[in-house]
Order: sequence, then structure tokens, then C-alpha cells
Amino acid sequence: MTTTSTAIVVYDPELAGPEHVALAGFLGGYRGLTRDAYALDLRQFLAFCDERHLGLFEVRRSDIEAYGRELEARGRATATVGRRLCTVTGFYRYAEEEGLIAHSPAVHVRRPRIDYESHAIGLDRNEVGALLVAAGLGPVAEHALVSLLLNGLRVSEAIGADIEALGLERGHRTLTILRKGGKTVTIPMAPRTARAVDLAIGERDSGPIFVTADSRRLDRHGASRVVRRVARRAEITKPIGPHTLRHAFITAALDAGVPLRDVQEAASHADPRTTMRYDRARVSLDRHATYIAGAAR
Repeated sequence: MTTTSTAIVVYDPELAGPEHVALAGFLGGYRGLTRDAYALDLRQFLAFCDERHLGLFEVRRSDIEAYGRELEARGRATATVGRRLCTVTGFYRYAEEEGLIAHSPAVHVRRPRIDYESHAIGLDRNEVGALLVAAGLGPVAEHALVSLLLNGLRVSEAIGADIEALGLERGHRTLTILRKGGKTVTIPMAPRTARAVDLAIGERDSGPIFVTADSRRLDRHGASRVVRRVARRAEITKPIGPHTLRHAFITAALDAGVPLRDVQEAASHADPRTTMRYDRARVSLDRHATYIAGAAR
């Protein structure tokens, strides 16, 4: 048996073995934070294989399922277990499609059932208004960041945006961003959001929209601190973060009657069930079929 190093490195395909070629090829299809997340998932799986002296292409379905059970035994969240198994499945599918292995051992791997109810902390309309007021009373960059997150962006999309990506199309102020999965899209910005972004960039004409005091690109930890700071100014005691603001955008759109398919597209959810999680999380008991059926009797 052979073992595979847990260090994922991009190798020259002419010099590397098939396992490393597969790793480099699979990760080469992604960029940014998505690539980092998949690399982390694969490092965890490679460590599991190394402990059992398993070569990456010697793994069987039972080994992958044992990996899932070990993650559960370590107390990993169901969503985390599901995501890591999904990454492993995607890797072996890639290896099979490239002819590096005859058959993927992960085809029929059982994954944990995901709870599609959203348990994320939400903000009501008054809290969103208070947050925007508090952001407007602070530094212009904080106002712009909060506004963009309430425009539905993921934190990685907001902090990864550059000034050169700002534009104007058919009267709409736009921002071109790199979505999850490496897809580039152009989104419209609400007028208030566009004004906040303009104030944040000032006289700068290139580089990141959001920078630190020493002119480096703001990272996700810095963005989280900004959101918490603004929330304290707004006297919101809930433990919120950047995703809370994206959550607020999605639920507000659904409350306003925007069709689920349009909200899914705006949020860049690949799976409509992800958007439906937010729909179920809303205060929507008044629309329950129980009442409609009861009124008909």
C-alpha cells in the first residue's frame, strides 16, 4: 500500500503520480475561497487515509462511509459532514471522468440527511433600519460594507470586490463580483448602496473597495468586526455577523413577494432548497394551509 501526503500542492502533471494529478486538476477548477474550502476538505480526508495507510486510489466505498462516521463521532455538524463527503465525491467523480480511475468509490456513499430548516439568527425590519442608521453614522467604509451585505452579497463577494468592477448599465449602478463556484456575475446596486460605495472609495480609482488602515484588502475577520461594531451602535444585542445581513436581504425579498426563483437567482443559490430554508424561517405561520383548510369548512 502507498500513502498520500496530506500537503496538497500543485504538481507538474508530467512529473507527478496520478493521485497528485487528480488533486491538482480537481482544485484547479476552482478559485479563491471555494478552492480553499475544497482544499481543506481534501486535506482532512487525506489525513484519514494516511492514518489507515490507504492510497487515495485504494479507497473503497466503506472507507469513505467510515470517514463520515468518524466526523460524526468527532462532533462535526451534519452540514459539515455532508459538505466534506460531497467534496470527496466530487473529487472521485473528477478522477473517473479524467480516466485516472476506472470507477468512483463514492458513487453510492450514504450522506447524512441535511436539515433544510434555517436556524440562522434573523433581523426584523426595525432592526435592519436601525442597523443602516447606525452604519450611516459611522465611517463611510462601514456604511458601504453593511449596505452591500444588505444588498445580498456574501462577505467573500463584498470584500473581494474591486473598484474597477463598478459600472453603469442601462441606468443601473452595477458591481461585477466573483460568485461562489468561480462564476462572475454583474449585479445592480440599490441607489443608497451605490452612494455609500462611492463615498467609501473617495478619490481612489483602483484596488479593493474595502481596505484596512494600512491599505491592505479587508479580510472576512475584519468584516465581521465591522458588522459587530455597527450592531452595537444600533443597540442590537443578537449575536450577528455578515451572513445575518445576507439572510435579512433574502427574507425581506421573500416578504415583499419576490418569486422564489428570482430570489434564488439574486442570492446565487445553486439549489432552490437553500432558498426555501429562508422561506421556512420567516414568520409565515399565517400562510399555513391549516388556516386555509379551516376557513373552507
